[in-house]
Amino acid sequence: MPSYTSSEMREWLGGVRDLAAAVNAGTPLPELLNLIAETACALTGYEASGVLLVDEERHRLYISGSAGLSVEYVAEVNERRTITVDSGPLSGGPSTWAFRSGEPVIVPDILADPSFAPWAWLAENYGYRAMAAVPLLVDRTPVGTLNCYRTSVHDFGPDEVALLWTLANQAGTALQSSRLISSLTEQRRLLEQSEDIHRELTEVVLRAGGVQGVAEALARLQQRPVLVTDAAGLAAANAPYGGVQLAPEVVDPEQLPDGIGEVPEGNRVTVPVSLGGEVVARLWLPGLLAEMSELDRRALEHGAVVCALEFLRQRTATDVEWSLRSDLLADFLTGTNVDALSARAASLGHDLSRAHTVIVAASDGDGGPGRTRSLLSTVRAVAALCQPRPMVTSTGGDVLMLWPEAPRADSPAQAAERIRNAVGRLVGAPTVTVVVGHRCERLADARAEMGIARAALELARLHGVDRVVTLPDLGVYGLLLQLNDPHELVRFSDRTLSA
Repeated sequence: MPSYTSSEMREWLGGVRDLAAAVNAGTPLPELLNLIAETACALTGYEASGVLLVDEERHRLYISGSAGLSVEYVAEVNERRTITVDSGPLSGGPSTWAFRSGEPVIVPDILADPSFAPWAWLAENYGYRAMAAVPLLVDRTPVGTLNCYRTSVHDFGPDEVALLWTLANQAGTALQSSRLISSLTEQRRLLEQSEDIHRELTEVVLRAGGVQGVAEALARLQQRPVLVTDAAGLAAANAPYGGVQLAPEVVDPEQLPDGIGEVPEGNRVTVPVSLGGEVVARLWLPGLLAEMSELDRRALEHGAVVCALEFLRQRTATDVEWSLRSDLLADFLTGTNVDALSARAASLGHDLSRAHTVIVAASDGDGGPGRTRSLLSTVRAVAALCQPRPMVTSTGGDVLMLWPEAPRADSPAQAAERIRNAVGRLVGAPTVTVVVGHRCERLADARAEMGIARAALELARLHGVDRVVTLPDLGVYGLLLQLNDPHELVRFSDRTLSA
């Protein structure tokens, strides 16, 4: 999906605001469910949507709110082809799997998917051809699914699924809030204040305040400092309060709660910020969960939703930018003349006239596209903090860099160590080996040096992993990789004779 424009961001936040306003107004549950379905269609552009809720016995799912679905379709599913979640011939559909697994289930083509067979003729009769089922969670417990339908075959992309997750999370919050309102008068007052909180957070986003602005607004609302860390545990935003500022701490991943909760022995409350089921960041506040009011918790939940949208917007924009940068280095390595690339490079902040050092990194162990993408993302995050900007791309499982020489820039060895350490902070990530190759006065020399560095990486990993290696570290093996360079032979001879 394309990067968010200001109007699109306003539309999304407006839809979420309308749900919160409906909850605060005491909207009856059937109307609230219809509003959730209508909001899903309005924000995604899909032709139909339904909210399915599990019955009290937790045996069946019923379409309890809808938009775009015909009355006849809803009646047929609910009365004669009722979806079951435990057993039976109608318990193998996508809604059941989303409910039971807690993960989205995508059906790009209803007529080609065997799991949808019991309802396929019905869907075809009413013009529905593709669908996505996303679980609705209340207190991390599934209560139903949010289903979205297309009238043509459609492959839901990862960004679309991430947005549906965000909407489903907000819908789950709205359902939970609605239940509380129906039983507690005081809760209504708190939720009305929660709308004010959401409005303040929304205004931060519309002012382009970013994640830092959200953290500062939460700090004012909570009257305590707020820290936002990214997936690597590094500070993405930090808002002090009363002269106190939090610092990131190393926490055992097994101690991190799935939802809002405390970290044992840390005297900190944390809230995950999720995109498409992936925790991309965390909010941190000092104190104990028991000390926080229901309104405080609502504010943190709203803050996590708004932060998720900000991280998605940043991620989309960053992906576009780095795609352009990656194409630049890829074109150079495939033989494009340096002079022909100079104008493009300058527009992206690269100075091709500088000396550059070749750096190559790869995940240790059995690699794969997922690991390469994760490593590439980490390298980009490190490179984004450097000026002038390094050039980065990936090929064949390796991440390739041309590190520019500059008075205030990290040395290549420092950059390589920063990359290795950054990967080490990622939860569940494999270790990484990094090779620092030669310094190239002329960029045209970097093509051959890149091949040498990649060969050195393979050689280095035969003798140890999770380290930074230079060509001299490989001794005579490193020399053999450079037999076409007489200057390197002389340097090796001098080092050996002077030892």
